[in-house]
This record gives sequence, C-alpha cells and structure tokens, in this order.
Amino acid sequence: PLRAALLTACASLLMAGGIARAADEVPMVTGEQWTKSSAEVKKVYLIGIANTLQVESAYQGATPPADAQSTVPRFSKGLKGQTLDSVSQRVDGWYAANPDKLKRPVLETVWFEIVVPATPKSK
Repeated sequence: PLRAALLTACASLLMAGGIARAADEVPMVTGEQWTKSSAEVKKVYLIGIANTLQVESAYQGATPPADAQSTVPRFSKGLKGQTLDSVSQRVDGWYAANPDKLKRPVLETVWFEIVVPATPKSK
C-alpha cells in the first residue's frame, strides 16, 4: 500500500506540472510543481532524493570517490540533522521569498540553499 501511494504521488507530481519531455531526458521538478504539491507529495520527492543518495553511496562501497568527484558526501554532510519536514519548510520558504524563480529546479534549491551553506568547501 505505501509503495503504491508513493508511486501514485510521484506520478501525480510529474503529471500535475505538465512535464512532457523526450524519453532520454530526466524530468526536472521545479518550484512550479513544488508550490502546487501537497505536503505528502513533497515528502515523497525528498524521500526519492534520499534514496538516490543512499543507492549511490552503497554503490560506491568502501572506497568512495573524493568529495570533488561526487556530490554524495557533501549532500550527506549538508543534510545531516535535517528532517523531511525541515527541508520541505526551507524549500517552501525559499520559493515563497523568490516567487519570480519558480522555474528553478527543486534539487538546485536544496543544493544551494541548504547543502552548500551547511558544508564549507574543502580546500
């Protein structure tokens, strides 16, 4: 039941935004879809990001690439201590404060508004 609900929520998010792209393109969820989505759909999207990071981390195994070669370590550090609700609220707040930037991808917003400020660049 949860799996079906997650799949339905993801499909709804993509269809609600009118995303129609070529088969070889990855659909990019923007603030336009985010701001029209329910709290549940937003959480499902964030769970998808977290799952992707976990799969990539597991794939890298015991010898992960250097921080400069992968965003996974920086995402992990930058999101440490965050919850689905806190990330969702921060993304909501950013789009509310920047209504002229709704075309910005949500993943880019998470990266530049949450991850990067929480992780000083290594030297």
